[in-house]
Amino acid sequence: MSYKLPSGFEAYFNEWESKIGAFIEWAPDKAGNSSGKDGGELAGKPCAVKDNIAVKGFSVSCGSKLLQKLRSPYTATAVKKLEEAGAAVLGKTNLDEFGMGSSTDNSGIKKTNNPWDTSRVPGGSSGGSAAAVAAGLVPFALGSDTGGSVRQPAAFCGCIGLKPGYGAVSRFGLVAYASSLECIGILADTVKCCRAVFKTIRGADPMDQTSSDAPAAAPALEGNTETVKGKIIGVLSPEAIARAVAAAVHGTEEGSGLEIAAQAAELEAEVRKGFDSAKEGLKSLGCRLEDVDVPSLKYGVPAYYTIATAEASANLARFDSIRYGNRPGYAENPDDLIDKAREAGFGDEVKLRILLGTFVLRSGFQDRYYLRSQRIRSAIRRDFESLLGSSAYTGPAPRFDAILMPVFPTRAFDRGPSSLSPFAQKAADLYTCCANLAGLPALSFPASLEGGLPVGVQLLGRAFAEGTLLDIAEAYTGKFPIGRPPGFKAFWNQ
Repeated sequence: MSYKLPSGFEAYFNEWESKIGAFIEWAPDKAGNSSGKDGGELAGKPCAVKDNIAVKGFSVSCGSKLLQKLRSPYTATAVKKLEEAGAAVLGKTNLDEFGMGSSTDNSGIKKTNNPWDTSRVPGGSSGGSAAAVAAGLVPFALGSDTGGSVRQPAAFCGCIGLKPGYGAVSRFGLVAYASSLECIGILADTVKCCRAVFKTIRGADPMDQTSSDAPAAAPALEGNTETVKGKIIGVLSPEAIARAVAAAVHGTEEGSGLEIAAQAAELEAEVRKGFDSAKEGLKSLGCRLEDVDVPSLKYGVPAYYTIATAEASANLARFDSIRYGNRPGYAENPDDLIDKAREAGFGDEVKLRILLGTFVLRSGFQDRYYLRSQRIRSAIRRDFESLLGSSAYTGPAPRFDAILMPVFPTRAFDRGPSSLSPFAQKAADLYTCCANLAGLPALSFPASLEGGLPVGVQLLGRAFAEGTLLDIAEAYTGKFPIGRPPGFKAFWNQ
């Protein structure tokens, strides 16, 4: 029996989907009418899942032509927990191929547009999930975050985006891209919904040895916005951002790659205005704000892309079209088959990252690039722990309860001549990738609408402190409600 959709929803879905193209597969008939064992918060709730997370019987294309016909033989742990709680998976959403991109334009299957302005990108790589939630097609969706791939599309589309701390949610069933950085995240229409989903999917899993339960001293997840008053929030000020960028480009020639990267990291006027609105809003809630500097921030992007591409080159080696995947019509031998399959099946961005990863792992280059990046990663983790406290919840009280940062230097960008180049998009990951390098939780939420488009900000927290971030964001969105795109209708319980 298929999932029973609300009256009038099918026409609403068809109208929106024809404009935004959020789904690779929409199949309510596969979901059934589960109500959950305990009739909890998620009982009967519909959801969507990014198409690099396994759901038995559904597509698991990873947005790649190579895997376009592949069906998953099993279900990811996070999805299984949702189904046991009564949630119903209605479809799989579009993404940048294998999660590599910031626009969802790198999908090998289809194009996804932003619900606020269909000439603009929804962000990436979880752009399909963000667009589906923002348009009201589902109240929440799962995505994956390797360097900002949940938080950035959430900011572009005006919804909630939670990247849990590394290990807080099982990665079993998530197709690996960069295993030490990525995690399954949540995109939701409200903080309350996001909290309910996270409470359901978190925890240790015997199928994922990197997963673990939160320590007893970690903040509770029950939700208490009254505790927000008096929270001390470190703010990455424009001056701190400018210092980081200036240090990174000092002594470089005009027009060089580093100068272009610096320009890409500068906040546009509307984003600065939204960031200022967030600061004023948090002050009005009784939070105390203090400027903070993260000295290692300027090294985040090069360290992130070195590590991510190195791990991608190893993880994607399994896609040879021998055991599964689309095959060429003819090949001389197994090597020729693999070459032809990857040439036709992988997009340009995936090929680029595999080549970069192979390069930094070459003999003689590991010390110069890969191992140096791992040392930078350790320094970034130490910088954040000095501000937020350690994951062990021992030692002196931390200086800050959370750190407020921009998500992306621009609002959702268009696809015209003024669009960000692929290089600039990578450089703009400055504000999101450090949370992944440090393994910390981070939460993106809408701060304001500027020029008819949402501007998101993010809070970074101590390991296993997702509860604190959710409390602050819930208090903020309670006082400053989330805007919805024109044509939005609320079909699901809020």
